[in-house]
Amino acid sequence: MLSLEDLRGEGKAGTIDTVVAAFTDMQGRLFGKRIQVEYFLDEVTEHAIEGCNYLLALDMEMDPVPGYEMANWEKGYGDFAIVPDMATLRRIPWLDRTAMVLCDVAWHDGSPVVESPRQILIAQYERAREKGYLPYMASELEFYLYKESYAEAHEKDFSGLTPTIPYILDYHVLATTMDEEYLGPIRRGMHGAGIPVEFSKGEAWYGQHEVNTRYADAVTSADRHTIYKNGVKEIAFLNGISATFMAKPSEKDIGSSCHIHSSLFEGDRSAFVDGHEETDVFRHYLGGMRERVRELALFIAPSVNSYKRYAAESWAPTSISWGRDNRTCGFRIVGHGQSRRAECRIPGADVNPYLGYAALLAAGLDGIENGTDPGPELVGNAYEEAGAQPFPSTLREAVDLWEASDFAKRTFGEAVWKHYLNYGRTEQRLFDEVVTDYERRRMFERG
Repeated sequence: MLSLEDLRGEGKAGTIDTVVAAFTDMQGRLFGKRIQVEYFLDEVTEHAIEGCNYLLALDMEMDPVPGYEMANWEKGYGDFAIVPDMATLRRIPWLDRTAMVLCDVAWHDGSPVVESPRQILIAQYERAREKGYLPYMASELEFYLYKESYAEAHEKDFSGLTPTIPYILDYHVLATTMDEEYLGPIRRGMHGAGIPVEFSKGEAWYGQHEVNTRYADAVTSADRHTIYKNGVKEIAFLNGISATFMAKPSEKDIGSSCHIHSSLFEGDRSAFVDGHEETDVFRHYLGGMRERVRELALFIAPSVNSYKRYAAESWAPTSISWGRDNRTCGFRIVGHGQSRRAECRIPGADVNPYLGYAALLAAGLDGIENGTDPGPELVGNAYEEAGAQPFPSTLREAVDLWEASDFAKRTFGEAVWKHYLNYGRTEQRLFDEVVTDYERRRMFERG
């Protein structure tokens, strides 16, 4: 990490001349500006920068979408402030002479833009702190590597791409050695950017990898996730290959997950255990997540593609069951002693970490407040358990649950609830308007 004094020294020496100031949009992408270091130090540290507020009212294609109250044509799509959080200032080793600082977005009176993903998480983080808890989280993010560059993948319409490894490489040392020319720069680059890495490993399908980073407080962990995901894509680009974090790149592929681990601490001790025994805080936190995760599915699985992962014996859960070290369940309890934690296996790699974290934390805190019982542990194969309550199977179902959720409206505020309801409806509508390859293959000649 860099202090402002460090940056001044590096700027004077010419070892850093560019600062990327960026915030995260609804889809989890980084948006912002590249700023000359002298201007950043002279002006931006005190006065921030500005950007068009349509950046929180776009679809993936960058088209302005109607129905958002905070930004629309009627209000002229004005600016908001992009305010650096100097605690996130860091060097980006894979980009020449570059630093990055993550930002929050605020209105001109200084009030936060509550619909922004980072602010949604910060609100739940502060709620936990007010109750005396420090929430820790970590994400296990998987991705695919392909031999084609991004330009070549685009030319091929993102189909028929060549995985870097042509066979399943789960834990396979020889296969991951073959991709070490890409994974090594990712691990070393993240360390250099202040994102401590635990390990990398081959995952469950051709060219699929996982790089795990250390746990941290919820906001810091989400910040790291965002920089890491963007960094993997940048490092892939710099090496002439491509990476995808799609939840399900094709019907033939195993999906890419984002398992989210969470726990609550009181001071320097876990609130989840007392000696060797699990506490009521733990049980109610788990109960709250199970109670609320279906109605918050829009924050957990935000796209049409998200739901293509959920299939029996696919390593992705289909239910919201819980079990101990049971990978067929939506919630898997892992860790011993002070490391006891809940792993939510439901999100895919396309999840926006700020929204996914906020949903699970809000649900867990609600469980603690209401003494929610998690129900019985599922022992055995959750895919075959008839009584296992399913997670929503489509985005349409998730949007309907969000729309009907008084809990989402109360917890995140009506402005956030309406904003993301419009987001979900838009995602579904845009997909419904598309004629897919599946339809053409089945119907063009034979239909």
